[in-house]
Amino acid sequence: MPVPIYALGDREPTIHPDAFVHPDAVVIGSVTIGALSSIWPGAVLRGDEGFIRIGERTSIQDNSVLHTTPEWPTVVGDDCVVGHIVHLEGCTVHDGCLIGNGSIVLHRVQVHSGAIVAANAVVLNDTVVPSGGLAVGAPATIKEGRANPDHIRRGVAAYVARAKSYPTELRRIG
Repeated sequence: MPVPIYALGDREPTIHPDAFVHPDAVVIGSVTIGALSSIWPGAVLRGDEGFIRIGERTSIQDNSVLHTTPEWPTVVGDDCVVGHIVHLEGCTVHDGCLIGNGSIVLHRVQVHSGAIVAANAVVLNDTVVPSGGLAVGAPATIKEGRANPDHIRRGVAAYVARAKSYPTELRRIG
């Protein structure tokens, strides 16, 4: 199935051959997607002003929007789970993080390894979520040492497995 992947001028996406991009996702411009990562239906990765980099074994789930600014790239590390309807813009999510459904992570935010941004949290500009921390609420407050690493590991494993089956099992019937 064709996938909407677009160059924008001289900005072209780089997608590892072992990554899965669902045919209803959109990837535009300066976007790099690592091995065994997955981009799910309705997700939009728009690298028109700066770049977006997705590491390995990371899932960007349904209807999430990743954008960037000319000054601040959007970087998501290896072994991350970015839940449904998440907005990431101009932030860095380090390896092994979970970004919960419906959350918003804004400019210059640093989500350090092993941290979790809870569902519907709004992480405002310049916030630092420490390793193992949990960001909750709107605006988010930080609860140090409260992230459960098992939630992250299970989510990563489930989406890597799911993305392996989709290229051979997904078929359009209508």
